[in-house]
Amino acid sequence: MSDVTAIHNLVQKRNELKTEIAKIIVGQDAVIDQILLCIFSGGHALLVGVPGLAKTLMINTLSQALGLDFKRIQFTPDLMPSDILGSEILDENRQFKFIKGPIFSNIILADEINRTPPKTQAALLEAMQERSVTIAGQNYKLDLPYSVLATQNPIEQEGTYPLPEAQLDRFMFAIKLEYPTFEEEVQVVKRTTSDVKTQINPLFSAQEIIDFQHLIRRIPVADNVIEYAVSLVSKTRPDNKLTNDFVKNYLDWGAGPRASQNLILAAKAHAAFNGKFSPDIEDVKAVAIGILRHRIIKNYKADAEGITEEIIIQKLL
Repeated sequence: MSDVTAIHNLVQKRNELKTEIAKIIVGQDAVIDQILLCIFSGGHALLVGVPGLAKTLMINTLSQALGLDFKRIQFTPDLMPSDILGSEILDENRQFKFIKGPIFSNIILADEINRTPPKTQAALLEAMQERSVTIAGQNYKLDLPYSVLATQNPIEQEGTYPLPEAQLDRFMFAIKLEYPTFEEEVQVVKRTTSDVKTQINPLFSAQEIIDFQHLIRRIPVADNVIEYAVSLVSKTRPDNKLTNDFVKNYLDWGAGPRASQNLILAAKAHAAFNGKFSPDIEDVKAVAIGILRHRIIKNYKADAEGITEEIIIQKLL
C-alpha cells in the first residue's frame, strides 16, 4: 500500500473509530481527538479534570475500539515501584520467576498519578521514555504500541505529590476535560441509568497502529512549518530575543526542545487525520495549546491577574 492510500485509509478508519467511541462516550470530541493524536504519534497524555467526567471509561472504550490491551493502575500513597513494574518470586522449583506488573500492556491508565510518591512516578516515567523496564539486572521490553494516559484531579492537592516539570515534559499532551453541556449531560444520564449493554467492536490491530505511527513519521514537513514551530516554542522563553513583553511579564520559564519535536509530530498526525499529505502552520496552531500548556511556568503576577496558560499561548500564535 502506498503512503497516499494509507493516509486515505487512516482518515476513513479514524471516522469509524469516532463513531464507535460515540456509542459509549457523549461529547468530549476535542478530548478524544487529542488522545488519538497522541496515540498515533506514539506519545503519552496527561488528562486533567474533576472526578466523574468519564476519564477511565473514555480510555477503556478507546482501548477496546483500537483493539489494544488496557490496564488501569490506581495510584495511592503506598504504591511501590514493584507494584506497577512486577517482581521476582521463588517458584515451586526454587527458581526465580518474573511476574509482570500492570505496566505490561498497550494502553496504561495511570489514575491520579499525583497521589503516589516520586519514586513510583519515576518508575512509570522511565517505562514511558525507554519503552522497557529493568528489574534485578534484567531488561524487559514493553509491547508496542505503548501509551500512558495519566489523570490528575485539579481540585484536591492535599496529600499529593505534584509531578516535577522534568517529568511533566515527558507527556506529549496535557488535555483539560470540561463539564458536559446540559444536552450532553441529559444523554449521559439516559445511557448510564438504563440496562442496555453496548458492544464496542475493535477496528484496529496493534500492528496496524504501529504501521500508522511509522506512516505519520514519514510525512514530509516544509522548512517554514518547522521554523514556525521552533520560533513559537522560542517565544515562550522569557530570555529569548524573539519573545514579547507579555511573556516577559507573566512567564518564569518557557518550553524546551521536546515541545518543538512534539509540535511537529502532532501536526503531522493532525494533517494525516484530515487527509493532508503534509502539515502546514494551521496544523501546528491546532495542537499548540495541548502541547505547550504544561511546559510553561507562570509567575506570581500571572496568577494574581488571572492570566491562564491558554491566554499566554493564544497571544503567541
